[in-house]
Amino acid sequence: MTERYLEPHQARKRPATPFEDLLGDSIERAFAAGRHDLPSLLDYLNMAGPPCPLTSGEWNEQAYQTLMARLGE
Repeated sequence: MTERYLEPHQARKRPATPFEDLLGDSIERAFAAGRHDLPSLLDYLNMAGPPCPLTSGEWNEQAYQTLMARLGE
């Protein structure tokens, strides 16, 4: 019998960039701190970083959603 396991990076087409690693780590820390809704997640990112590359550094809902869509392509 062959066991089927999820490969966590099975959809990845390339290695993560340093920015993507930092963003992922910050999002994980925000979730661990109980920030599960978008406004509180964005507050955390604005406090802890990394800065948003689509704006002057400030995270907002539009920039976050646009960046997540790009990263998901």
